[in-house]
Amino acid sequence: MHSLADLAYVRKARILFPGVLTSLTVAFAAKFLSEHYGAPVMLMALLLGMAFNFLVEDGGACVAGIEFSSKVLLRIGVALLGLGITVQQIASTGSEVLLITLCGVGLTIAMGLGLSRLLGHGPRFGLLIGGAVAICGASAALAISSVLPKSETLERDTIFTVIGVTALSTLAMIVYPLIADALDLSAVATGIFLGATIHDVAQVVGAGYSVSELTGDTATFVKLLRVALLVPLIVILSLVFSGSREAGTKRALPIPFFVIGFAALVIAGSYDAIPELVKDTLLSFSRWCLVVAIAALGMKTSLRKLGDVGGSAIVLICALTGILAVFALTAIKINLN
Repeated sequence: MHSLADLAYVRKARILFPGVLTSLTVAFAAKFLSEHYGAPVMLMALLLGMAFNFLVEDGGACVAGIEFSSKVLLRIGVALLGLGITVQQIASTGSEVLLITLCGVGLTIAMGLGLSRLLGHGPRFGLLIGGAVAICGASAALAISSVLPKSETLERDTIFTVIGVTALSTLAMIVYPLIADALDLSAVATGIFLGATIHDVAQVVGAGYSVSELTGDTATFVKLLRVALLVPLIVILSLVFSGSREAGTKRALPIPFFVIGFAALVIAGSYDAIPELVKDTLLSFSRWCLVVAIAALGMKTSLRKLGDVGGSAIVLICALTGILAVFALTAIKINLN
């Protein structure tokens, strides 16, 4: 006989199945468009998902699964990203590269907070956009959004940030190698510039290896160093906002489990505790979780609400992107080239 717990899991799975299947179908469609037409898979998943917003607005059978995909699968995907970084990589970083990376991230987030206030947005919006630009684009935006206090505008702001950083990252993938060439940067310096400034990992890889193998290797490593900074940022934000909880809600750990999982997987991957084949499989699964999550997030957002963000938000995200690029180029020219 089946236990009551087993029956509860079956009922829960049946409730989640329609929404999860829909999110997965949209993710497959986005992957197809990305592979055949060269469009960023995250952006395609987001836009396709937004076309199915009626599934959420109607309050039908898909709502629970879409909600699950946009939150639980997101956190699983972020946690598994830890397998792509090792302690040895971080430890072997030259002091100049480490300093440029840390200062670039810190400056971008600080400027995000300051400019957000100046442009009439709150500090949480500045944290969301600043963190996404500073660290790893769409993935960082999703992770930061998951620990910020819930509000009526949070999902709309997250969608805007994902669209913005993806579009600017794609543009940077084309333009930044040309800038590096015009400034006569070396292969290594170009890789540092690309890795320290382009928002999303895929675009960093594309830009780096379009220049040379050495540039690609350097850019990828510097980018992963930025991704590693997502852990302390999420921990800090979790602690800062741990008290910003509605009355009557259950108090959770100040540090989310997915952040602990990210850190644990960094350590496990660093000391070969996980076979290479398993690691590659889990990293691929991580990417799929993020694509499915962003498709679900798109379904939860309407274009009408997205337009409420305003032109000042576009100014903010473009300004932060430019500030990070100028800082990185200046630091590289002074210290490395």
